[in-house]
Amino acid sequence: MKKHNFYAGPSIMSQFTIEETAKAVKDFADMGLSILEISHRSKQFQAVIDEAVELFKELLEIPEGYSVLFLGGGASLQFAMVPMNMLRKKAAYLDTGVWASKAIKEAKLFGEVDVVASSKDRNYTYIPKDYVVPGDADYFHYTSNNTIYGTEIRKDPEVSVPLIADMSSDVFTRPIDISKYDLIYGGAQKNLAPAGVTFVIVKDDAIGKADRVIPTMLNYETHVKKGSMFNTPPVLPIFSALQTLKYYKQLGGVRAIEKLDLDKAEVLYNAIDASRIFVATVPDHADRSIMNVCFVMKPEYKDLEKEFIDFATEKGMVGIKGHRDVGGFRASLYNALPMESVKALVDVMKEFERKY
Repeated sequence: MKKHNFYAGPSIMSQFTIEETAKAVKDFADMGLSILEISHRSKQFQAVIDEAVELFKELLEIPEGYSVLFLGGGASLQFAMVPMNMLRKKAAYLDTGVWASKAIKEAKLFGEVDVVASSKDRNYTYIPKDYVVPGDADYFHYTSNNTIYGTEIRKDPEVSVPLIADMSSDVFTRPIDISKYDLIYGGAQKNLAPAGVTFVIVKDDAIGKADRVIPTMLNYETHVKKGSMFNTPPVLPIFSALQTLKYYKQLGGVRAIEKLDLDKAEVLYNAIDASRIFVATVPDHADRSIMNVCFVMKPEYKDLEKEFIDFATEKGMVGIKGHRDVGGFRASLYNALPMESVKALVDVMKEFERKY
């Protein structure tokens, strides 16, 4: 039976990435050695990281004056590294979910934090509007896609201060005006690579201004100067990231990917909205994530949730159980997920609905 992978992360990867990585595990760059055992200082791996940076910049149209870094520690480490390096007096944050609130918690260790708005009052099922970002903030931080709750900000915010964003789960799904940002970061295990590497896009002249002592490994300047090679980088995930970037270029780039993603999300949301037993957890269509579609049973069918999970699993749907904070179901539609899988899930939903 074909499996359809809707896991929220680590998540589905393109077959191209998987196959090319598998080849490299056996024999990397015709060295007669595995990618798992070669030196990160070898010219063969240096070529990998150089090409990955080049493609990153090409696909996202990153202007001059920015560096692309591949680091360890996940996005969670960036919650602390960002304020440690960038917060001098005060920072502004938007609270749209668990990951945003974790970033806020870490930032408060380094200075004043102004939470300009929060959607916690309705369990993060909407994106706050009409908030004011103070003009004296060192930066404004937001989380672009909220995997747990299924909300997403798909436009670069218009603010008068530097922008910083956690784009762990929706990078490479829309064009981004990088010039508006001082820094963008994200864990790679959604739309880029296996877990274990974190990407950082940082404006070179925005760093090195903090008046605190920063540990060497937590200082962005360290990694910019050393080209992500200050210490041993996560070699295998970086190689896989390069394969994903090559795959994205084959697809036609970010604009082509965005159209594919929008089409997939439309198919699933239309099915949910037309259903007699399912309902989306995010009511405002403009706030709905196209990466993580969250939905539940209508109240009168609530007792059927476990039965639907079991039914869908038997049909080959993998990873659709919702996060414990939301319940219900979550279908993650990352870039590597084919439309075939979305239509298969819709068919399963309709088949289950016909039973009742």
